[in-house]
Amino acid sequence: MTVASDSDDLQNPDLQLTRRSARPAGTVVTVRGIEIGGSGLVIMAGPCAVESEDQLLATARAVKAAGAHILRGGAFKPRTSPYSFQGLKEEGLRLLARARDETGLPIVTEVLDVRHVELVARYADILQVGSRSMQNVILLEEVGRSGKPVLLKRGMSATLDEYLSAAEYVMSNGNGDVILCERGIRTFEPSTRNTLDLNAVPMLQRRSHLPVLVDPSHGTGHAWMVARMACAGVAAGADGVLVEVHPDPASALSDGEHALTPDEFAVMASQLAAVGLAVGRSMATSRRGVETAPEVAR
Repeated sequence: MTVASDSDDLQNPDLQLTRRSARPAGTVVTVRGIEIGGSGLVIMAGPCAVESEDQLLATARAVKAAGAHILRGGAFKPRTSPYSFQGLKEEGLRLLARARDETGLPIVTEVLDVRHVELVARYADILQVGSRSMQNVILLEEVGRSGKPVLLKRGMSATLDEYLSAAEYVMSNGNGDVILCERGIRTFEPSTRNTLDLNAVPMLQRRSHLPVLVDPSHGTGHAWMVARMACAGVAAGADGVLVEVHPDPASALSDGEHALTPDEFAVMASQLAAVGLAVGRSMATSRRGVETAPEVAR
């Protein structure tokens, strides 16, 4: 258990609900029997964007077989260019629900706008607030009232105080089921999409009681780096990882350059299990007792 000192709590007196001393034992968010922030490591995996039924179901089956606990996939996609693929929207949500029905994997998907919160909450098990929306306080308040767990990504230029303040907005509106996700920050280094800030993992766990994940897909922007940085995140103490997987990354409509193939994901899942054991963490299992983790690579 990580314990914060008084000086850690006093860094920002406005952090009343997120600070470690508010719940010293830590928060565990349970989603359809999967505990996030407990003793087990959790893998959330799937495509950046839901493109078609065949693409999504192929990915969902593959990541389930390799040991994923939760299916990720974007139905609404925020893109830098207004001419890029923007997602299938409600049809994408329907496909995610279909994949959940077939595989049993809970689903996490991003909500971009307060107008979409009720719609997305009807389908999703976890509402994701992305990096671009981290300081959209109206959206944070609305997902706080949604009654659904919230996966909150760190803004690409946000300090940890600003990040925890965003989580405070969600929690102050009645929602204690918040999952933090370090997804890389923007630095001066151009060789990677972002710089995955692994310092943030132990610091967030020292200062806050909320579960902490890492996203090495967005944190690096290169598929060949994802498994290494996912393992580094687990070694740093993260409660799990969020990664992108696509059956054919070269043809992906969004962010194919950092998506793993199903085979690459299966190798990474075994590596994560091995690293987890080395640092005293096993892979998560369902509270109903169904093991979802892969065998450890020998």
